Amino acid sequence: MPKPRQDAAANARPARRPLVKQQTKPVSPARWAAFRVLMQVETSSAHSDDLLHGAALQKLSQPDRNLATALVMGVLRWQIALDGELSKLLDRPGQPLPDEVVIALRLGAFQLRHMSRIPAHAALSESVELVRAAGHPKAAGLVNAVLRKLSASPAPGKSIVESIDAMAKRLGHPAWMVRRWESSYGKEAVLGICEYDQHEPAHGKLFVSDQPAEDIDANLIDDGSRLIAELAAASHPLPGRIWDACAAPGGKTAVLARRHRNAELLATDVSAKRLQSMRRRLENELPDRKVRILEADAAQLPANEGNFDLILCDVPCSGTGTLARNPEIRHRLQPSEFQRQAVRQREILTAALKRLRPGGRLLYSTCSLEPEENEEVVKSVLAQTDAAAGLRAIPIAQLLESLRTSGVIRYDTAHVQQLVRHDALRTLPGANFQGDGFFAAVFAREA
Repeated sequence: MPKPRQDAAANARPARRPLVKQQTKPVSPARWAAFRVLMQVETSSAHSDDLLHGAALQKLSQPDRNLATALVMGVLRWQIALDGELSKLLDRPGQPLPDEVVIALRLGAFQLRHMSRIPAHAALSESVELVRAAGHPKAAGLVNAVLRKLSASPAPGKSIVESIDAMAKRLGHPAWMVRRWESSYGKEAVLGICEYDQHEPAHGKLFVSDQPAEDIDANLIDDGSRLIAELAAASHPLPGRIWDACAAPGGKTAVLARRHRNAELLATDVSAKRLQSMRRRLENELPDRKVRILEADAAQLPANEGNFDLILCDVPCSGTGTLARNPEIRHRLQPSEFQRQAVRQREILTAALKRLRPGGRLLYSTCSLEPEENEEVVKSVLAQTDAAAGLRAIPIAQLLESLRTSGVIRYDTAHVQQLVRHDALRTLPGANFQGDGFFAAVFAREA
């Protein structure tokens, strides 16, 4: 089996002919749709979430859309573990296979190992038909033989003493990534993170259902993202002007708009496409609330936009705290990406701090678990005399406690304290938090 792609160079492939379904025995619409999505993710920089919400899948029945989504996300989450099992069953494991054959094998293996409600014969036979339909009839025998061996073999178990590399492979994560997390958070926390990443994210029980923003749609913003927005809103009781610097897709903007209904709110992003979707979302969710939306680079906001009382800087990042909902990140990311992201993050944070009014508050956040994008960015920017002038850190524990006592979050004080690390928020998926992994630090400029 080919190794998972680990760098952007893997995207530079020769142009492929469009994938046209060949005339063979019928393949279920859900499996064919999942196959096509996985092929696009494997051979391009496409994102699974965008493809799963695209026009092609919307034509399917709801049950077929549900199955296609489960297949795509499951294969991407378990790909590393599946490839490890499948490679042992190949006669020549080092020989590269066509992408179509690899995807069909992964789909069949995922169903055999993780979808007990699907009969083994259906998973096997349709995987065989997929390679035929995709133009590789000669590979049908190989797929049939390998998946039959897999179905007859017991699933690999957890050893009594498990190394970090073994745990990473068993739970479908790159070993280099898991080793980094162990050095930062310890093995027990890392186990929780990896296990959490392997399942569909479930909305936790962080927020009190009858608190003042009960109209927030939990399906449109995960608990981690909402917590960031609630912290930002709580950091300044009566802001006159608010800037959400990297706003799309708009979930945090919506929370800020609800919490501070009388404030002037500016939401910016560099992506015109994402801003268009965000505008529609806010119009649907908050038809009576005016939010000014501007296409702009957060590091180069036009001077005539002035300064702000409250700034939310939820910057672009590697996204390693979101692998449960964005599983393909683990197959594409390289360690060098963290420093590349950090350059951009420092630019945005430095520029944003210069737009913070005296008495104002700024929240810097990412959905990354990596120190290079979090603590090190903050430390580097605050070391600059001009950016740090008149700034002080606001203890995140105080803000979390204020959310608890005001009835926004339901965690008790002890659990709230678990979310604090070095005076900053640090949520660890499956370890101290049932949601995405976030970092956040809040600063105030002295009046």
